[in-house]
Amino acid sequence: MLSAYAPLFRVPGATRFIAGTSLSRTGGAMFGVAVIVMVSERRGSFGLAGAVSAVGLAVLAVAGPVLGRLVDKHGQRRIALPFVLFSALCGVTVAALSWRDAPAWSLFLFYGLSAVLPEPGPMSRARWAHIYRDDPDRLHTAMSFEQVADEASFVLGPVLAVLVSTLWFPEAGLLIAELFFTVGMLTFLAARATEPPVVPHAERPAGLAVRRPGLLLVATALVMTGVIFGANEVIAVAYAKEQGSTGFSSVILGAFALGSTLAGIVFGSRVMRSTLTRRLVLAAAAMFVLEVPALLVDGLWPLAVVMFVAGSATAPMLITSLSLAQRLVPKALVTEGMAIAITGILIGISAGSAVAGWAIEAWGAQPAYAVPVVSGGLALALIAARRRHLERAEVAGAEEHVPVS
Repeated sequence: MLSAYAPLFRVPGATRFIAGTSLSRTGGAMFGVAVIVMVSERRGSFGLAGAVSAVGLAVLAVAGPVLGRLVDKHGQRRIALPFVLFSALCGVTVAALSWRDAPAWSLFLFYGLSAVLPEPGPMSRARWAHIYRDDPDRLHTAMSFEQVADEASFVLGPVLAVLVSTLWFPEAGLLIAELFFTVGMLTFLAARATEPPVVPHAERPAGLAVRRPGLLLVATALVMTGVIFGANEVIAVAYAKEQGSTGFSSVILGAFALGSTLAGIVFGSRVMRSTLTRRLVLAAAAMFVLEVPALLVDGLWPLAVVMFVAGSATAPMLITSLSLAQRLVPKALVTEGMAIAITGILIGISAGSAVAGWAIEAWGAQPAYAVPVVSGGLALALIAARRRHLERAEVAGAEEHVPVS
């Protein structure tokens, strides 16, 4: 099974950029829970913690497509490098403000500024899309590997963030996250050999990627998926705290990510012949159904088991969604298109963090799992209702991507 991924590492220069994105992804996976633990411990409010986290994700959601478009126009290193350094400076400032008990508005301001950064996921996927532009089966494997790497970072990242924040001091998780993200991105950007070439301006299609048929639908479904992620993250911390073991939240979050990682490994090693749209409907159905038991279980370990099973649906959902997003846009807009899709996830995580924080304070931790359950149902309903439209857009996009000899 794992041998399916071996050819990816034989691509000249790929090992270096894979290492960079792996480190930056781990740092990125730490940001959300690190801020939640930091603010909730210093200020005693999950509502405020969820709101600060939501602001950062909302800013990232806006900045992602804009920076993605600039990257497509001018190149990865030229655009990304200054924003990576600016983000690191603002992130360290957030930790200092928290430690000094500065006004809450300053946390919102500087955490929002720290989120004006390029996303490693779209840039890494753009490299694979260029490398395997004429090999759709290998591209499926590469996109699956990307999602496995994402999920693996969410196994390690939240665990590490909670661990250092509870054992050392509340701001430690955010500082380690900034270190990992910055070093990882600098390593990635230094791997120039695999950076995709910039499409000449005269050859770029007119218009924005978001106007390509089907892309906004995929991004909207990913908003609902992101709500599940954001809500699960906040609720896990609150539920573990109610049970008298805040640190156990890292086990719950790690179980969810581990289930997704293992599912992604299996999913990526298979050659798929069904349409991406059909796979998306099935993945959305599984994502909804497997989240429901979180409303019913009692105890930390049973919840961790439920989250492990629920997580097994998320990697197929994300792999298929992002592969479809790449299919729907021409190569000159691929980073922008994937950034829009990932922006959908980020908007959802932002909304999920905020809504779940309010739901926890209004109803308690476990009833708040209604938030991700309802969101999963909405994602399934949306995709199923617009399935024919999405299939037509997929066919049209596939015809655009056929190589010309």
